[in-house]
Amino acid sequence: MVHKAGFVNIIGSPNVGKSTLMNGLVGEKLSIITSKAQTTRHRIMGMMNGEDFQIVYSDTPGILNPHYKLHESMMRFVKNAFKDADILLFVTDVFEKEFAHKEILDRIREANVPVILLINKIDLSDQEEVENLVNAWKTKLPDAEVFPMSALHQFGIENVFRRIVDLLPESPPFFPKDELTDKPMRFFVSEIIREKIFTNYKKEIPYSCEVAIESYKEEKKIIRIRAVIFVARETQKGIMIGHQGAPLKRVGTQARKDIEAFVDKKVFLELHVKVEKNWRDQDKSLRQFGYNKK
Repeated sequence: MVHKAGFVNIIGSPNVGKSTLMNGLVGEKLSIITSKAQTTRHRIMGMMNGEDFQIVYSDTPGILNPHYKLHESMMRFVKNAFKDADILLFVTDVFEKEFAHKEILDRIREANVPVILLINKIDLSDQEEVENLVNAWKTKLPDAEVFPMSALHQFGIENVFRRIVDLLPESPPFFPKDELTDKPMRFFVSEIIREKIFTNYKKEIPYSCEVAIESYKEEKKIIRIRAVIFVARETQKGIMIGHQGAPLKRVGTQARKDIEAFVDKKVFLELHVKVEKNWRDQDKSLRQFGYNKK
């Protein structure tokens, strides 16, 4: 039997639905999803396995113009996605009339691998507008295959999946067939907590936070987790904790429930808030949080 395997890397602007797509394709919630842009900060791999294929999907941060060293590190994850891709999934949506990053568009045009362009959120548009967008993108990227879809409603995902399998190169699997991702459990716990921060806080607070798991102890009946939420300024610590600690408790309760569903076990979650001044521009802090990697 011929076996296929390859890296299918997802790129696109912030908030076009890359993480929703990734989770839909893998069938598990690996990437955090909120209505705010720039929630994905790392490159997250998710494996989908069949008897005769293995697809290694990669969700990447939304493409942006860097304002902090953190952003520069996030963009390195995007650029590295071009290096090992067997297939590129370029995600846009019905609201993105123009793509602002010419350098990335040029790299997509010059890619020596198949490019699948996905126009997401078509449930929020009409047929005429979608057809106009398809034609416009075919002009910009004539070698790309264009698929209108709605990742949120799972419309069109099956067609994309079938085309990916068709385009996969012949190869043995890159990872054991029972693996789902390349990230450890601590990473997903920190991402779940960070998602709840994005859900519960406004303005710059979610973008100024990073979560580190200080301890993760798995006992017979319970997992005990101690997590630290780092903020960039002292004033943000007060906002994060809130009046009588209520906002932080709400984050902890919501995160604990999602973590329990993810690990299928009872969880005790302890949250603390610390100030790491200007961590988004500090190399040492970025390395500590898993950024600044080649």
